[in-house]
Amino acid sequence: MGKPDFSRLNNKHFVVLMMNAFVFVANFATGYLLFHFLSIEAAGMYFFVQSFVTLCGAARTGFLSTATITFYAGADTERAATVLGSVWFLALALSLLALALNAGALLFLPYTHNEELILCIKWVGITFFATLPSDVVLWRLQADEKYMKMFIYNVIKSTTVLIAYVILIATHRMTVENVLLWAFLSSIICSLAGMMWNLSGIKYIAHRSKECMTELFHYGKYTLGTTSISVMLNNADTWIINFMLGPAQVAIYNLALRFIAFVELPIRTFLTTGMSEMAIAFNKNDMKQTTDIFKKYTGMLTIALIPIIICAVLLADIPINFLGGAKYHGSAAANVLRLFMVLSILFPLDRFNGVALDITRNTKINFYKIIIMLVLTVTFDFVGVAVTGNVYGAALCTYVVIIVAIIYGNYQLRKHMDYTIPGILSSGYAEIKEIVRQNRKPKQ
Repeated sequence: MGKPDFSRLNNKHFVVLMMNAFVFVANFATGYLLFHFLSIEAAGMYFFVQSFVTLCGAARTGFLSTATITFYAGADTERAATVLGSVWFLALALSLLALALNAGALLFLPYTHNEELILCIKWVGITFFATLPSDVVLWRLQADEKYMKMFIYNVIKSTTVLIAYVILIATHRMTVENVLLWAFLSSIICSLAGMMWNLSGIKYIAHRSKECMTELFHYGKYTLGTTSISVMLNNADTWIINFMLGPAQVAIYNLALRFIAFVELPIRTFLTTGMSEMAIAFNKNDMKQTTDIFKKYTGMLTIALIPIIICAVLLADIPINFLGGAKYHGSAAANVLRLFMVLSILFPLDRFNGVALDITRNTKINFYKIIIMLVLTVTFDFVGVAVTGNVYGAALCTYVVIIVAIIYGNYQLRKHMDYTIPGILSSGYAEIKEIVRQNRKPKQ
């Protein structure tokens, strides 16, 4: 029997997997530092502020990220310059608007004593603005399928934050204010690096056109709503738990969610490459190939997640105790993790359904899907937390939300793509078998 051919791992999927794996490890390390060196209440405040930074970032990313990939990928040089310049102009306008709104909110600081809201007003706007160039860098590199450069750039982004936190701990200055300050400074460093290395394409802003910006706007207005509401959906639990149960319970809930990254890692990897592949196939009017890509990745990920889910359910207490430390021992975090890991078997179908709807220009349908999910989440979260009096209520409501979203999303997508759920699983299983066969095949 020949030796495995590891040279076959030298492809874009493996590079993106390694990139996401590195980001996951770095985020895990920063999470470890936050949970261990901040009090439970301070950690909860940090995640509350970050939920709003993420929401603002999602508005910009939702508006322009998918649009950039869809219209920039595979375009000729002149068209690519026009698209990128138009993207930059719209991204800058949106970021300045958010910064101005946040500046107005500063006037309300003397009238509130809520620590979480004060931190949000002070840090959300400037942190969001500081990440603008680095976001455009990543959109452009993904559209160009330059995944190794994406890898290197993400390494820089992740390590700057990690190093900053280590310095704070070493100098005994690990407070929530200082953590937010250094997160802001790290964003500035990464953005400046991207511009200095000529990765952002800001010079093409002179090539923007009114027609292209209008095209991007009409495409992005639905993906803007979809992504923004999706992040609101992901953070609704945090906001409701914070105001109904307090920041300490936010920290416990977010500790459990940290380990969902084990599931998100492979999903994000293949969403990154699969989105570009589907966009290129769809732009060539090849709906069969677009559908095959959707089926292959969705089915492969669903099957591959099964052993990860089983291990997580059986061993949930170990990672929770390691990451959170003694002060989280005996909390609800381990059981919340189990609940989410079981549900995660449905994540690939839900995520790729949304991407496929956007790529096939059905952004309005995906927008409606996310609205339905948000309404259900808020409704069930309030009821669930009120009835149970703990974070289990918020975790359990997610089952209803995901199942309804999958039923609605697949009903709509099947109007444009010819597939079935068994067909997705069959395609995924065949792809896994082929990958195994190729890696066992001896070199010639």
